[in-house]
Amino acid sequence: MDQAEQLRNIIKASNTPHRPLARVITVTSGKGGVGKSNVAINLAIQFRRLGQRVVILDADFGLANIEIMFGTIPKHNLSDLIYQGKNIKDVITWGPMDVGFISGGSGISGMYNLSRDYLVYIIVNLAELDAIADTIIIDTGAGISNAVLEFLVASGEIILVTTPEPTSITDSYSLLKALNQYPRFSKENTEIKVVSNRVSSDEEGQQLFNKLNAVVARYQKLPLTYLGAIPQDPYLAKGVMQQSPVSIEYPNAKSTKAFENIAGRLTNPGETAMVKPRGMAAFFSHIIRERKLNSSPQT
Repeated sequence: MDQAEQLRNIIKASNTPHRPLARVITVTSGKGGVGKSNVAINLAIQFRRLGQRVVILDADFGLANIEIMFGTIPKHNLSDLIYQGKNIKDVITWGPMDVGFISGGSGISGMYNLSRDYLVYIIVNLAELDAIADTIIIDTGAGISNAVLEFLVASGEIILVTTPEPTSITDSYSLLKALNQYPRFSKENTEIKVVSNRVSSDEEGQQLFNKLNAVVARYQKLPLTYLGAIPQDPYLAKGVMQQSPVSIEYPNAKSTKAFENIAGRLTNPGETAMVKPRGMAAFFSHIIRERKLNSSPQT
């Protein structure tokens, strides 16, 4: 069986009820500096406390936010899977509380320049994450680049992090507008959930969501779900300086309790819409299908 046939079988199996598939949650933001990576890391910690196996894929290539915040230097990254023949277990670094993370490095951006055979090899390897993790959190870059939009289009579940700053609200709307206009985006098969970060109160967080939701509903007709608010918290900043997530370093901090509440909502079927898990093979195949998998192999 060649790798292409193996890939087709993996994707076909993802539609059967017997194969365990990971839940893929993509965390994004309209601009940098709004705390997106902090949200990704602390939600991962809270999922672990709920008994889930979690892996974070740091897809913000060029930056190393996840490894810096974990205080852990990975031996390998996604580029080593692509260019050095490493397997998926080789490129997972295990951080605090056994949260796994994969540093994207330049590997993700480089995927678009690879041959079909290489891409199949990568996706077959990434499909193994479904047996390793219950939930995979993808921390994208910020902004409206094609790379970010491709991740969002492939994801059935998006968490958008925004803050009360006018530029953050404007950029969040611009990101959702670009996503809504992007080829292959399906609003019917995508849940977009919003976290209000760095707010002074729960009321301010709700008002921030209401403001964004009103303009998105009017002009883009996109349904949004409110997950909750993360308060301004000096302990969160202290955790960053100590390279240890606030959810571990300061378990009684206001922000830790907020992350705990949001993770509880995300894992409670009665709180938010639960998206059917797709698994990593289907996720990455969707990203590159139009560019590579349906084209002729490169020489």
